[in-house]
Amino acid sequence: MKNILKYVIVDIVQNKIVLVYTFLLLLISLSVFNLESNSAKGLLSLLNIILIIVPLICIIFSTIYIYNSSEFIELLVSQPIKRKAIWLSIFWGLAASLSLAFFIGAGIPILLYHADATGFMMIAMGLFLTIVFVSIAMLAAGLTRDKAKGIGLSILLWLFFSLIFDAIVLFLLFQFQDYPLERIMVFLSFLNPIDLSRIQILLQMDISALMGYTGAVFREFFGNSLGISLSFAGLIIWILIPLIFSLKKFKAKDL
Repeated sequence: MKNILKYVIVDIVQNKIVLVYTFLLLLISLSVFNLESNSAKGLLSLLNIILIIVPLICIIFSTIYIYNSSEFIELLVSQPIKRKAIWLSIFWGLAASLSLAFFIGAGIPILLYHADATGFMMIAMGLFLTIVFVSIAMLAAGLTRDKAKGIGLSILLWLFFSLIFDAIVLFLLFQFQDYPLERIMVFLSFLNPIDLSRIQILLQMDISALMGYTGAVFREFFGNSLGISLSFAGLIIWILIPLIFSLKKFKAKDL
């Protein structure tokens, strides 16, 4: 497993797309902090990039990489190596490589300009989102052997978590605005890893006051150590569930 993991990491780190992704992320991060007179404003500007662009790149690149590595995977399956070891090696290789790219591209600038609790939380959320969407990409690639369908499913999942989910939640809020839905909103936030990450970062930046009573409910729940622990536990579950399902599909797949 170590040899496969090492090969995957070296292969991805040398990939031109990953290098360009790292460089552009670094360029954008440095530009954002240098253009803003206040580093807190720069951090807020960087928030949308981390919540939207990072998941998009991770899920599409991971899906394409798995399909492009199909011959390599078939070769490994023909060897006396457990399928679980092969699949987990690819997952951790993708997760480690893309996490490293994120840390170099966004993590280092954040540490240079805003090395406080908010900065550390933003780095942590970016790393978690990277791993979560690699796991979701593994599931999307495992559900179908058709490359076009797999990539389309990955894009659809990203659209759902980044745009459609929030639209559905807003629709429910308008339809049931006469009912107290703030507590339900806390539960719904666990159904979307992007929303969960956004809430944690905004609470650390002390912008929850702009969210009204709902923000007060979020602060009451997520602002203490238990709430923070539960949010991290929720993100870990978002990593494990797609990975476990994709592993089951890979074990049963006839290559």
